[in-house]
Amino acid sequence: MKFPQAKIIFLIFVSFITISLKAQDKDIISYLKLIEGGKKDSVLKILPDLKKNFPNDPSVIFLEGVLTENGQEAIPIFSRIIDDFPKSKYADASIYRLYSYYYALGLYNTAGTLLKKLKKEYPASPYIKIAEREIPSENEPSSTEQKTSSTENTANYKFTIQAGAFSNDSNADALKKSFENAGYFSYIKNKSVGGSEFSVVYVGKFASNEEAQNFLQVLNDQFKLNGRIVPIN
Repeated sequence: MKFPQAKIIFLIFVSFITISLKAQDKDIISYLKLIEGGKKDSVLKILPDLKKNFPNDPSVIFLEGVLTENGQEAIPIFSRIIDDFPKSKYADASIYRLYSYYYALGLYNTAGTLLKKLKKEYPASPYIKIAEREIPSENEPSSTEQKTSSTENTANYKFTIQAGAFSNDSNADALKKSFENAGYFSYIKNKSVGGSEFSVVYVGKFASNEEAQNFLQVLNDQFKLNGRIVPIN
């Protein structure tokens, strides 16, 4: 059977694109191992060149997300992989990362939706078992809590503000210190979610939701945050 010349050219073009896409799928396993081995700074130095040479590679995008210590900033990175590259080898890992972040912040409905998506679209993913392993109760206080030197009685306070969640303790400590330098009460709770560790920064103590809401607006403007009011357990 003979193909028209235009059709043959089209088939060759499609084949070339397919091969090119596969070639651009950068192998980042060695970089992930370096991060796991405590050599994150070394990978950070390499990342700009990787992003330049492979700007639309989902593996490189995932690596950038892993290196982004501020959970809020990592959200759009992992979301891009999920939305634009659902067949990427790191798509299920991206969903799991978002799930862990939202659960650590106490956004259980959002986290639950992501877990359902993971189970439905990637039923063979090993991250399903990891996500379900040792998930703390919503009302269960963290077993490890870093407290400030203040030992004030919090019996009259019902609300506080979650200011951020970080995978790096130094970033959480820096934000806490910024709050304290501004004269605000702040503390950190460490949360373990499905094997991922997060340092969640809280700021302020309030007797009413209205009081917390008024402060939240000031706080978000002052520190360029996206804080959330939560009850004090």
